Amino acid sequence: MSNCKVDYPTVETPDKVKLSARVFKPKEEIKDNNLVIVLVHPYSILGGCQALLKGIATGLAQNGYRAVTFDMRGVGRSTGRASLTGFAEIKDVIAVCNWVSANLSSDRILLVGSSAGIL
Repeated sequence: MSNCKVDYPTVETPDKVKLSARVFKPKEEIKDNNLVIVLVHPYSILGGCQALLKGIATGLAQNGYRAVTFDMRGVGRSTGRASLTGFAEIKDVIAVCNWVSANLSSDRILLVGSSAGIL
């Protein structure tokens, strides 16, 4: 990860769940200052976590883009409990996007997910 910087914010959801997140930023010039790519991990109950997305996020940052990963509720250092329906996890994705908009001065967010991470 020599060509990127990583910050470790905590994002709070409206229902007071604290989500562990990582923001991957290029060390050099950002290609598109208004774009942040939010990567959503696969279903928590089946082992999904933000660590699975580290390589993609690092590659994006090394190529000039800001990327955000996070653990949904009940995963890693995030508080709360994973749901069976995915409805609670939708709140997590919305909270992270709102945090990105407010804290990273971004008016464009690209959501990328796989499996249940596409919600």
